[in-house]
Amino acid sequence: MADPLSDVVRLLRPGAVFSKGISGAGRWAVRYAEFGQPGFCAVLEGRCRLAVDGEEPVVLEEGDFVLLSATPAFTMSGMEPAQPVFIDPKADPLPDGAVRYGRQEGAADLRQFGGWFSFASPDAGLLVALLPRMIHIRGVSRLAQLVRLVGEEAAGEAAGRELILERYVEILLIEALRAVPAERTLPGLLRGLADPRLAAALRAMHGDVGRAWTVPDLARVAGMSRSAFFERFARALGTRPMEYLARWRMSLARDMLRHGGHTLDEIAETIGYSCASTFSTAFSRHTGSPPGRFMRQAVLSSNA
Repeated sequence: MADPLSDVVRLLRPGAVFSKGISGAGRWAVRYAEFGQPGFCAVLEGRCRLAVDGEEPVVLEEGDFVLLSATPAFTMSGMEPAQPVFIDPKADPLPDGAVRYGRQEGAADLRQFGGWFSFASPDAGLLVALLPRMIHIRGVSRLAQLVRLVGEEAAGEAAGRELILERYVEILLIEALRAVPAERTLPGLLRGLADPRLAAALRAMHGDVGRAWTVPDLARVAGMSRSAFFERFARALGTRPMEYLARWRMSLARDMLRHGGHTLDEIAETIGYSCASTFSTAFSRHTGSPPGRFMRQAVLSSNA
């Protein structure tokens, strides 16, 4: 059975992990500039405050896990007020070891493990839009354990390190995303998957993307009337069923074009278009570039 969440994470191709131990004591605060890459942290001991731009501030406690799908600007601090120190992760050199904020001597009030990774897919922006901006999860020990495994692997140089890290991060993403309560998510893929009827339609689309789906077809899979399905899908995912399907088809098409080895007719058939000409027209309208030019530009970018 198709798993839309795994499909999206797989197409994002997470990798290139950077991670570190972070501790704080006394009065301290740091203000990070917008980064754009997905970031994460797991609190191992103590408490701290986290204020992510555009989100409600939260207090993080031992066992908490946070994932920021594109890491906007944020402030992290101890429990006592302090003037933030500004850090630009794009400009400032990455620390070699653990980071300590506030008082440098004595026991720490907070210990956490955090870092960031990258999405290899150039279409990450489109796919990340399907995910929540901020995920804050409490009491899921598996996530803290996974973060520790990521940190241990990232710190070593054993054979197969990069491949293992990619798999760990894929698992970490999926575990975090499926742990989010549906009522805490904005319209998007997670909210759709939390609805059993919509989830059935989403799995059908992802499982047979080449089929000439219609809204009545999907409504039947969901066991709903056409109008009720259309309204419920649009409300839960923030987009209409055929728009979602077209976006997913074009994400798959770009991935196939980028990797080569497929004719336009093969791609068209795979993602549900009757011929290469129809696919090319739809691709150009969706991306602003015909498939041939897109593939040449992708090859040039990968060789640069």
